Amino acid sequence: MANSKYEYVKSFEQPDILLPNTWIVVRIDGRGFHKLSDYYAFKKPNDRRALDLMNAAAVEVMNDLPDLCIAYGISDEYSFVFHPSCELFERRNSKLVTTVVSSFTAHYIHQWNSYFSSTPLQPRYLPSFDGRAVIYPNTQILRDYMSWRQVDCHINNLYNTTFWTMVLQGGMNNTDAEQELKGTVSADKNEILFKRFGINYNNELEIYKKGSVVYRQYELQDPNPVQTSVDDDDGSGASSVVPGSKPSRSQQDKLRKLRRKARVVVDHVDIIKDEFWDRRPWILSNAPGKLPIEQ
Repeated sequence: MANSKYEYVKSFEQPDILLPNTWIVVRIDGRGFHKLSDYYAFKKPNDRRALDLMNAAAVEVMNDLPDLCIAYGISDEYSFVFHPSCELFERRNSKLVTTVVSSFTAHYIHQWNSYFSSTPLQPRYLPSFDGRAVIYPNTQILRDYMSWRQVDCHINNLYNTTFWTMVLQGGMNNTDAEQELKGTVSADKNEILFKRFGINYNNELEIYKKGSVVYRQYELQDPNPVQTSVDDDDGSGASSVVPGSKPSRSQQDKLRKLRRKARVVVDHVDIIKDEFWDRRPWILSNAPGKLPIEQ
């Protein structure tokens, strides 16, 4: 490209490369979703259609970006996780965030009619999302972040379930229900649901209590395998990325191709305990596992 006297304006661009060898979480949130959910009459306390639409959009983002290793969603938010070895867009903050946000928004709008066929989108109330990237220095802190979001899911859902049951089934107004719930703990809310309305919170759908976990599915691993021999070839066609090393361009391309072969699944499980991670070591190792036989 030819130089011009105007090219000096490029000097005003600021570098925004995220720290190397750290986990990157791009968290998106719906903008103005209280008004949007009221306008399109989302069901209270949970609208399964809205959650399924969020999950469908998240699955497509995972398919679009094989560098992503896991995502977690509740309500109108989603957290997308890039491995420390990720070099996508040279780890530029703005590029990663805008790509995830725009891709998610595009898929959300594109699939809207599949879940809300009776209420087509209107120009005044189009869904939009914002996002930001946060880096975490090690795996334990990354897992603590994911645990924090799932704990929040439980706390918020128990409150909302109790609140809207008191309003919709108990005939209370919003202010009185909010005032009665002020200062209550989980046991109090469970008691209100069971004694007044015969609702056992434990029987609520897992998607509401635990949120949604999106990841690539490979053969589940035994968390306590019996060590018989050392085998360098796990059959996946790829080796784990050595911590602290920068994968070559060819290595990155190979890993992306392998990840694209795996099916992206949506699960509603406990990600706080070790079992989820131990049985799916490919999520934290960033090395594709063995594809299930049925694939």
